[in-house]
Amino acid sequence: MSETVKLIGCFGSAPVHRAEVALRLKGVPYELITEDLSNKSELLLKHNPVHKAVPVLLHGDRRPAVCESLVIVEYVDEAFDGPPLLPPEPLARATARFWARFLDDKYFKAMWVALWTEPGESQAASAREAKESLTLLEEQLPEGKRFFGGDAIGFLDIAASGVALWLGVLEEIAGVRLLDQEEHPALYRWAMDYAADEAVRQCTPDRDYLLVALMARKHLYVSTAKAMAAH
Repeated sequence: MSETVKLIGCFGSAPVHRAEVALRLKGVPYELITEDLSNKSELLLKHNPVHKAVPVLLHGDRRPAVCESLVIVEYVDEAFDGPPLLPPEPLARATARFWARFLDDKYFKAMWVALWTEPGESQAASAREAKESLTLLEEQLPEGKRFFGGDAIGFLDIAASGVALWLGVLEEIAGVRLLDQEEHPALYRWAMDYAADEAVRQCTPDRDYLLVALMARKHLYVSTAKAMAAH
């Protein structure tokens, strides 16, 4: 009998989506434990005492739990049978990890400041940097392939899922456009293909509900962006 898999997550979380889609692509049954981040449970605090954040993966009785979205994706890829998410070649794996780190570090900060700070020189500079980052990401799409992973969704596609599914909603709330079909036609097409995948659709939140949920957090996004812009 296979070990049970539980995922501690919450509604509307792009990092949680990363973990969910990895499990679904590998064909791993799992239980989603929905967390209220305004009143964090003892279960979450016990298994992620460092960051106290979702997602957290519980695999049977194995401890410690696996925390952080991309760490979970790599763990799922190695621990379970199914189609590989990371490329087989060492250089290709390293390259996928590099661009995933690029998204979480360089792109995310520029994108967040561009969306949630007041119009001005700093906001405009961040918008340019975010668009330049999207251009660099677009250049990583293999010619003639639908996904960064080739013919199927892979590690970098999952890492970039926030661009495909969340960015448009955030742009609508903020009134700022970063991903444009004319400027980034290949990346725009990729985003449509990613969103249309059946495994992805099974763990994609309803857009209208997501819009309402993220709108309610706008004040938090603005305060976070101000702090990021100051450093």
